[in-house]
Amino acid sequence: MIEGFKQLRSELEIPEVFSDEVLAAAEESAARGPQAPPGAGNDIRDARDIPFVAIDPPGSMDLDQAFSARRTKRGYRVSYAIADVAALVPPGGLVDEEARSRGLTLYSPDRRTSLHPPRINENAGSLLEGADRQALLWSIDLDPDGIIIDAHIERAMIRNRAQLTYQQAQQMAAAAEADEPLALLGEIGLLRILREKARGGVSLALPSQEVVENSDGCYRLEYDESIPIEEWNAQISLLTGIAASRIMLDNGEGLLRTLPEPDVRTVSRLRRTARALGLEWPDQMSYADRIRELRPDTPANSAMLNQAARGLRGAGYVAFHDHMAPEQQEHSAIASTYSHVTAPLRRLCDRFANEVLVATCAGRAVPEWASEALDEMPALMTAAKQRDRTLERAVFDFVEAVTLEPRIGEIFNAVVTDIDTRRNRGRVQLTEPAVVCKIPSKGLDLGAEIEIRLDAVDRQARKVEFSVVG
Repeated sequence: MIEGFKQLRSELEIPEVFSDEVLAAAEESAARGPQAPPGAGNDIRDARDIPFVAIDPPGSMDLDQAFSARRTKRGYRVSYAIADVAALVPPGGLVDEEARSRGLTLYSPDRRTSLHPPRINENAGSLLEGADRQALLWSIDLDPDGIIIDAHIERAMIRNRAQLTYQQAQQMAAAAEADEPLALLGEIGLLRILREKARGGVSLALPSQEVVENSDGCYRLEYDESIPIEEWNAQISLLTGIAASRIMLDNGEGLLRTLPEPDVRTVSRLRRTARALGLEWPDQMSYADRIRELRPDTPANSAMLNQAARGLRGAGYVAFHDHMAPEQQEHSAIASTYSHVTAPLRRLCDRFANEVLVATCAGRAVPEWASEALDEMPALMTAAKQRDRTLERAVFDFVEAVTLEPRIGEIFNAVVTDIDTRRNRGRVQLTEPAVVCKIPSKGLDLGAEIEIRLDAVDRQARKVEFSVVG
């Protein structure tokens, strides 16, 4: 499959390497070490006494975040260290220009197409275990119910005590003493989930496809099964993004991640879909509460979750200056204002948003280079996210074709998860293997369990053709 992945990246113009000039510039920055970005102060707090831990997928080297927490008289103090990319990537330099052209780190099953050269992303900028690193340190105070009391960001020297996989962290959290950071991650994560529910946030428990490498170097498809600590960890990132957005709005300058509310027609259509699927939806129950309760454990629920995902389209970025707050401020799925600030090694916009915040919290003027970059971010990030979605879908289509190629003529069990009558197209989810594909919608019922026959596979075109049995 490796050659197929390479061909995909070539077709989509995904860069395979960095130029020698960009690699040399990254090497120079890494060898020199962190430098204060233009317009930034020189204050660096020594926070190496804080017991940080990083939780990432196995084999990760580009560690953006490290977490710690402790109890306080007021409730909790969350300490969240973020990679200080701006201290290693001078604005206007070769590495900066290359990062702007990429926008995001892109993932293929066989490789990672990084936002920055490895010398920065996997070494000098990464919050690696046991290494002293200059970072951006968030200190977020919460009350006993998990509500934000105060938040502050500053530059600091930190040391990540351990790099854990989600599975390792889940096991250690279960065995941790009540006041240890991993135990508090669960406690705070659950409180923030309750806060999300109280705000009216929408969380979709959609099963997602994954391409997993076998021990023999081949690849297989699976449906992802998340574990609790993944959601707890995600809540810390959301907490930080919410705190960041509030500081930006209070200061009158920043970059928001937004998502409009689903309109009345969309919610009405979803209510009709629920009735058609035989799912209860009391008149007094909100869209967010109904969707949050769904789990993909029945064909009807899976179909409903896929339909609900349509109500969460239209996410974007909006920059603002001079206290001219944008009309669209909130991210409806989060039910709050929100900013992307926690992944600067893998997402371009975070680097500039963080510089706005560091300056604001220090009482300094926002550096001109960071302020000017905000206006470019919506277009650059939109293009990068589209490229990311296109690559992801192409990878799944290719692996599905390769997986199914030897099984032409076989019959598979599937669930109808979506119907588009205008295009005469339905979407079905196979029970095994983990394939999601399109078939003609004529005669299909949403949420129905059906049998389909694999009629043809075109590996080169990344297409599979099924027909309904009977």
